Amino acid sequence: MNTFPGTVTHIESNGQLSLVDIAITGGSLTATLLEAPGTAAYLNIGAPVRVMFKPTEVSLAKQLQGMISLRNRLPCTVSGIERGTLMAVVTLAYAGSSLQSVITSRAVDALQLRVGDQVEALIKANEVVLGAAA
Repeated sequence: MNTFPGTVTHIESNGQLSLVDIAITGGSLTATLLEAPGTAAYLNIGAPVRVMFKPTEVSLAKQLQGMISLRNRLPCTVSGIERGTLMAVVTLAYAGSSLQSVITSRAVDALQLRVGDQVEALIKANEVVLGAAA
């Protein structure tokens, strides 16, 4: 599980659905949650939180241009590739931290990924989970 410390910076809610912006080192992420400030104690502006997302939910883009609906785009450097027959674990360096992406080995080939490449880690907002800071 990819985990980052963060701070809640903005909350928009409609019923029990919330769109939450979180500042993390080097940038920000957005989470779509089935919670609202009244139902989750950690959902307050300025609250410290843990930001989490699975490596299988991290897509990679190389030389991405144009507009895209994904709000969560982290500029990263490929620091490692563990290639299997079907799947690969790509380790990424981001703002002094490390995160992982699990993609197909075919995708590694299609992107011609190499250690040192600049990529963007893309995470859908509904795949980002928040928890109270430890």
